[in-house]
Amino acid sequence: MSIDINNESGVNVDEQELSRLARFVLDEMKINPLADLSVLIVDTDAMETLHVQWMDEPGPTDVLAFPMDELHDPGPGGAAEDDAPALLGDVVLCPQVAEKQAREAGHSMVDELHLLCTHGILHLLGYDHADPEQEKEMFGLQAKLVSGWQEQRSPR
Repeated sequence: MSIDINNESGVNVDEQELSRLARFVLDEMKINPLADLSVLIVDTDAMETLHVQWMDEPGPTDVLAFPMDELHDPGPGGAAEDDAPALLGDVVLCPQVAEKQAREAGHSMVDELHLLCTHGILHLLGYDHADPEQEKEMFGLQAKLVSGWQEQRSPR
């Protein structure tokens, strides 16, 4: 599995830690180990451009997800059933927006970026939050994954 992290934001972000989080999420979701993921970290201007272009909404946002290849199992989060490599897609994060949200939520920017990266990966895997039932499923899974990640990385 290849996880490419490209930080174009000008903000110091621990790319290795973000890569480990992404690998944890994909492993927990039992995604084919040959699948590839790209995480792009951008500044507010670049995020605003993408947000307007792809979502037709003004201003920067915290995370965008751009799925590429479909997984072979049609269900959300299903692992591919053969050994064909797949490009899951791109998760785009904006640490400046994450910083503001982290202050409002009372946790660190790192924790917010981990939450947003997990959220973006779930979108790539077919999860959404367009209606209350989908939102409950996606946000429940997101909370479980982030909690598992935090437990795994905390010293015992």
